[in-house]
Amino acid sequence: MSTFSSALRAATWTNHRRAEDTEYLRALVAGQVDRAGYAEMVAQHYFAYVVLEEAGVVMADDPVAGPFVESALVRVPALKQDLAALLGPDWSTVVSPSPSTRRYCDRIREVCFSWPGGFVAHHYTRYLGDLSGGQFLARAIERELGLGTRTGTAFYDFAAVGDLTAFKDSYRQRLDAAPWSATEQARIVAETALAYDLNTAVLVELGESLRDSAPA
Repeated sequence: MSTFSSALRAATWTNHRRAEDTEYLRALVAGQVDRAGYAEMVAQHYFAYVVLEEAGVVMADDPVAGPFVESALVRVPALKQDLAALLGPDWSTVVSPSPSTRRYCDRIREVCFSWPGGFVAHHYTRYLGDLSGGQFLARAIERELGLGTRTGTAFYDFAAVGDLTAFKDSYRQRLDAAPWSATEQARIVAETALAYDLNTAVLVELGESLRDSAPA
């Protein structure tokens, strides 16, 4: 019998792969993105996570969304640490959300503060990705840019979570246990696909910036 978590993964796999296969991430893994280019991605993550984690505070007491809210997952402090390491103590004066990040944040504001299923869709898209492909990305960044948790990759450090595989299994069990109807599950699948696509748009825009800044 298929579980909701497996159905969700299968239904959004193409969207997931599209996000992973962007020009920017390929370049980052290949060592073709410099420190400034990496810092730009960190900055865009920061703006999205601020809104998502504000929604987490609101949803923490919700009977359906609340079980997904965990302090060990919170990323904003780590993102601030990374931006300070990469850009200096005045980092907040030199970063701004890109147009695609603004659209992403607008959607999070629209659905994650009042719709538990929508919050879980965006929460799942971000944090399960951080705990999976994000760990591979962290190793590539450390290898190619020589960065560590104190110098720019704290975002990817989930030591507070403990065993990542066990945590992801527990997360999927929570998805399967949530009391969603088939109609609500379909809405969550659609919102998860949209969340992936919004994140892909941010990465595509980063890739365009990369091309624009390349030497002629």
